[in-house]
Amino acid sequence: MLPLLPLTLLLLHSCFPRRGSSLLPQEGLPWKKTEFALRLYHSVAAGENGTNFVISPAGVSLALEILQFGAQGNTSRQLADALGYTVHDPRVRDFMHAVYSTLRNSSQGTKTELACTLFVQVGTPLSPCFVEQVSTWANSSVEPVDLSKSNGTTIQTNKEESEQLTGWGPDSLPWEEGSTASAQLALVSTVTFQSRWQKTFSSMDSQPLPFTSAHGLVFRVPMMHQTAEVNYGQFQDAMGHQVSLLELPYLGRAASLFLVLSRDRDTPLDHIEPQLTARVLHLWTSRLRRTRMDVFLPRFRIQNQFNLKSILRSWGVIDLFDPLKANLKGISGQDGFYVSEAIHKAKMEVSEEGSKASAATALLLLKRSRVPVFKANRPFLFFLRESSTGFVFTIGRVSNPLD
Repeated sequence: MLPLLPLTLLLLHSCFPRRGSSLLPQEGLPWKKTEFALRLYHSVAAGENGTNFVISPAGVSLALEILQFGAQGNTSRQLADALGYTVHDPRVRDFMHAVYSTLRNSSQGTKTELACTLFVQVGTPLSPCFVEQVSTWANSSVEPVDLSKSNGTTIQTNKEESEQLTGWGPDSLPWEEGSTASAQLALVSTVTFQSRWQKTFSSMDSQPLPFTSAHGLVFRVPMMHQTAEVNYGQFQDAMGHQVSLLELPYLGRAASLFLVLSRDRDTPLDHIEPQLTARVLHLWTSRLRRTRMDVFLPRFRIQNQFNLKSILRSWGVIDLFDPLKANLKGISGQDGFYVSEAIHKAKMEVSEEGSKASAATALLLLKRSRVPVFKANRPFLFFLRESSTGFVFTIGRVSNPLD
């Protein structure tokens, strides 16, 4: 399992006056984070009919949190409304520091990294308060760079592995040509999760099996298999659709991949997706029961890139992208910053990786008819969640594993 999810924002400088600030207290942050994740998923899904996609709520929210430290007035209120909380609330700060500390302390065999780098045009003054807040938030940092000469292409995370996995190396960041001519700040948020399964799939046990795509076409895809004790449940959503939910834990059980599958082959996944809420997911995941099952899961690899400006604008985050209205005065104490680009790139890969298992035993178990079966041979939803906090790293959909 190897998802990598960066978000990149480009902030340009303009010269217009701004007004004061306001804070919005929020409660129930774990629920708010899940609601944000699902809202982001639904917004993306609306424009990705019947296709594979993956997006990282963690990567998007981290970048917006960093911007909140510098936002004031209406810009601050719009960001708080979009996130469902404000980093200026002490309860939010305490919870998020606990979450980010948990993510840094990855268990053996699991690597988790959540980081944000604010690249600053050399000579641009920054508020000491803002720099201090950024530097203590989720492994974030501030680094000088000459954006005017590099056209943005020399921005890099200084993490060779992250560049290799994202494809956003020193010469390939996704700015439009010439867009950094007046840039003062660029914000790059990266979430990396890498782990082995708690119980591995045997590569010798994988075989081509039919998969019915969202469009009704049938393909033969590489299907992994294992027989294991898993957390499993069958539920009914608000519209009466029958749903299966399976949890596949990673090594150390610090995080799990959850799979949501329609039990009725004739019920499209997009009929179930709108019924998913934070309350529904909490209820379903809390009611899973240990079950010995045959699990069939296709290998898949998904990579997407999205422009988030239209999504955030549809949520009411409008001033942030307007050079006349954006109020990010808290960044430097000066007027004039606004967000020009908001690009999100996500990658998710699922395979058998892990220690070897007995091929003979596994192949024999494939034929056992008395063991319940979870077979992801049609479109399914997945979400990767940290166990102790419910923090959602990624959420996405597989409509065709071969795409």
